[in-house]
Amino acid sequence: MNKNFEILLKSRRLILKVIEGLSIEQLNKTPDGFKNNIAWNIAHLVVTQQLLCYKLAGLKCLIADEMIANFQKGTSPMYVISEAEFANIKSQFLELPKKLEEDYKNGIFKNYNNYTTSVDVTLTDVNEAIAFNTLHEGIHLGIILQLKKFV
Repeated sequence: MNKNFEILLKSRRLILKVIEGLSIEQLNKTPDGFKNNIAWNIAHLVVTQQLLCYKLAGLKCLIADEMIANFQKGTSPMYVISEAEFANIKSQFLELPKKLEEDYKNGIFKNYNNYTTSVDVTLTDVNEAIAFNTLHEGIHLGIILQLKKFV
């Protein structure tokens, strides 16, 4: 399981490296033909990891309910994210994987509500959720790379 946590943190560092140097305007730009932008995708990754691992385990998410409402699956950018808010999102983006690993090692994930994802994978425990989250993050890395070409 330790490798999954390492992969999650390294992939998130890679995503931040990919967007390094982009302005807040570029991060918030939704190019023609796209439903969202780079800033939304990064916030969405924070939210999804929390929902898959904590909420489905019957635990309280470590992010604000408002963030969940704004960036969960099925949403699209509803407002321009400020530099200050994006700095906070980036902080959560790097810190929450460490907290997930800590909580996992402390054994807090005792229950899990089965969930079938949009790609028809049924998750039955937090181990499967953590593994699936890696796939999800890879999908969004691809989207971010595409978006970067157009901003």
